[in-house]
Amino acid sequence: MSRRIDVLLDRLGATGSLLCAIHCALLPLLIAVLPSIGMAAWLGDGFETGFVLFATCFGLSVLAWSYRRHRTMHALALLLPGLAVLWVGILYAPLHHSLLPHALAMTAGGTLVGLAHVSNLRLNHRHVHGPACAHRAC
Repeated sequence: MSRRIDVLLDRLGATGSLLCAIHCALLPLLIAVLPSIGMAAWLGDGFETGFVLFATCFGLSVLAWSYRRHRTMHALALLLPGLAVLWVGILYAPLHHSLLPHALAMTAGGTLVGLAHVSNLRLNHRHVHGPACAHRAC
């Protein structure tokens, strides 16, 4: 994969994950409004499961590919707990059916996944520019 595609994928992953975290944080506030404006489908289990499945496949593939280049576990150390929290939030029924704890878990998981992509972007940047760029803007 070219450097340009790596940067694009990490930025896409970070943006999507952080938007997911914002969605999960605001969900308790919007839960009464969305059905009245015809957007109840966004609250469905199918959408949420599909998004977490996509985030899992996308995040693991992008970060695993980048790991081959920079050989640093920092980004994966953020991604894996984030994905675990997301999957527990979906699969563990008592958590999934309680509104506020579910929203908090999904927000935390989405934030960790987003931060993993940001971390990976920085690791790739340092790898391309070398260790001299770690302390100054290149």
